[in-house]
Amino acid sequence: MRQTHTILFLAVDDLIPVAGEPTAGLDELTAALDHEGIPTVWVTSRTRLQLDGPRRKLGHTHPFIGEDGCGVYLPQDYFHLRPQSVQARQRGTPTVRLGRFTCVAVAEQQPAAESALELLSTETKVPVVPLKTLSPRELAQNLGLPLRDAELARQRDFDELFFFAGGIEQDIERFEAAGRRRNVQLRRQGPFHSLAVSASLKSCIRELSHLYDRAVRSHALTIGVGTSDNQNEMRSACHRFVLMAEEQEEGMKNTARVSYIPAKAPDKWGRLLDLIASRKL
Repeated sequence: MRQTHTILFLAVDDLIPVAGEPTAGLDELTAALDHEGIPTVWVTSRTRLQLDGPRRKLGHTHPFIGEDGCGVYLPQDYFHLRPQSVQARQRGTPTVRLGRFTCVAVAEQQPAAESALELLSTETKVPVVPLKTLSPRELAQNLGLPLRDAELARQRDFDELFFFAGGIEQDIERFEAAGRRRNVQLRRQGPFHSLAVSASLKSCIRELSHLYDRAVRSHALTIGVGTSDNQNEMRSACHRFVLMAEEQEEGMKNTARVSYIPAKAPDKWGRLLDLIASRKL
């Protein structure tokens, strides 16, 4: 891989709809950064199977962080890493082969999340419905997606998608509190939730940053571009952070480490490229 001085971590869920066209200009941004030798790492709640189409369409050839901080997916021979032995996995973060990718597995792989969901439901007496138990038609209706896209959404390597059968807020809060006590990460995704065991976006960013540093034999600047949902983890893991949202967070001020770009600004990609080029946020 080419020498690089900067790595961009870009949250893409709001930029690439599951069904629809990517945000205008995203392909030009990817091409411009590739030309400058700056890898763009996608950050998403989706699965590796869901990203196959968008990655081909936009020419994305770099790693991505999938399933809300569960793992770092590396294209074949990107860093020339190999899946580790069981002994090596016990000494640190494991790498495993998942489809066409070598994955740095930060969270525990399935069926850990499936088992944790069942245990929490039994412990709290809060009924849940895993999406994998739905028929293909029910799944498509609940997700609002075509059958094929819905099937890709539930074929997951790490986390478990589900919804609460009762939907009572007090029960949900009690369930979430029990999950935190067990090192289980619960994230709301519209009407659904995802559950993962030991997931951490912050750890994913740091693991991948370390791999880049080893590969280029230097310490690259990391820039995170995220939303209100993931800004806390991205801000704590990256040297610089850009909030790209419809509105600026109350009390947030542009500083040497943090900047704001309106998500609907017509020149948002140009402004981002200018910030990256200056290496000042």
